[in-house]
Amino acid sequence: MGVRKKNSATALKEARQSLYFAKLNDVPTSPRKMRLVADMIRGMEAYRALGVLKFSKKDASNRLEKLLRSAIANWEQKNDKKADSGELYISQIFVDEAKTLKRLRPAPQGRGYRIRKRSNHVTIYVDSINSNANQN
Repeated sequence: MGVRKKNSATALKEARQSLYFAKLNDVPTSPRKMRLVADMIRGMEAYRALGVLKFSKKDASNRLEKLLRSAIANWEQKNDKKADSGELYISQIFVDEAKTLKRLRPAPQGRGYRIRKRSNHVTIYVDSINSNANQN
């Protein structure tokens, strides 16, 4: 690895040390369905978002709830303290498209219809409210 590439990689690693996030790859639901649930909790306080996800009827909310709990645990691990209610909020959440499995379904008169089984990647960033206030 070249010197310039190595320096930029170490700078990126140091920048990520101050971020608290969790990532879930290859979720077997369509990105559109996952984005509907992600939009419900974007910018919310973390424990309030857990309540919204727990009582949501959408299937994607179960996976997002588990991912949000993981992001909160990552924040607690890096800060060596327990997260209080009202201290954390979801600073960023985004859903990216992942690989699509292409399948064929039998159709009339010897044809085949294409079925696309989509999947996605979800990333949640959490941050403390008071650290955001200190920066402004």
